[in-house]
Amino acid sequence: MGFTGLARWINAPTTGLELINQNIIRNHHGQFKGRWNLSVRSYRSTLGSIPGLQVHSERSMCALTMNENVFVLLEDPSAPTRADMLANAQQADSQGGGAGQGTSAVQGPPHYRTTFLTIRPPGALEQLLAQIRARWISVRQSGSNAPQRNQGMGQQLVIDGYVFSIGTDWLVRVGNVILAGGVVKGMLLEAEYLPLPVLRSQTADGTSELLSNLLTSVLPNIRDAKTVAVTISDSQWEEVLWDREEEERQDQEKQMEQQSGDSSDDIYVSGDQNLPTQRRGDWLGVDRDRRSAFLIIGALKSEGIL
Repeated sequence: MGFTGLARWINAPTTGLELINQNIIRNHHGQFKGRWNLSVRSYRSTLGSIPGLQVHSERSMCALTMNENVFVLLEDPSAPTRADMLANAQQADSQGGGAGQGTSAVQGPPHYRTTFLTIRPPGALEQLLAQIRARWISVRQSGSNAPQRNQGMGQQLVIDGYVFSIGTDWLVRVGNVILAGGVVKGMLLEAEYLPLPVLRSQTADGTSELLSNLLTSVLPNIRDAKTVAVTISDSQWEEVLWDREEEERQDQEKQMEQQSGDSSDDIYVSGDQNLPTQRRGDWLGVDRDRRSAFLIIGALKSEGIL
């Protein structure tokens, strides 16, 4: 598992997958490793149909299946973001004249605008929604020509393509974005640099020149090709990964360390005992897949495909 970068080829032709296949094998001496197959379904809530309940806006939910994990993104447009709450707390601190007073004065919401979950095994989400009779319905694309009957059991969108290795350092995944009716909506390309599990980007948007250069070289030289990088900054990703219980646990650990006293006089203390060997959000294991899934869902939602 390594550091990854994602790109979207919006106007890729129907032969785009084969063109990239030839380019990687002939010009990069790449090796075919297997298939790349993801499936995505989107839902929307129907809370507005409950008598007497006023809903400002319905909530949305997207579920992306990758291998044995399902990554679920829930969004409530009427809920605040965590950044908004922190800004309000800081403003309350400045008005109250004391640090920490505003944080306790501002009441936290029951949930924030975005919630990102990992569920396994595949199919568990649909089973749960059916068992509790949740007010969520599957959303189908308006551009799909598939019959409406029994569509709720099928996948709304699939990403189907190939995985290649370039040397021993790179993995490249390329796939067509295919709607339920078989219509192809461009391509997704993902490059993974295996030697580095983490690469802190120096740019505000989180792009990496190393990955961008490889993805650019993989694309065939086609006139008027529309490609965009799909990125997220480290601060935005930290907000996505934020966990209330985890933050409370870390605060308790800090308080216990402060109460136990400073161990700087201990001759056996090296000074790096408090440095984490692995940070939350590092691109390892499921965390790498989570970040990739979040970027893919975000890219497709921004284009109105989901």
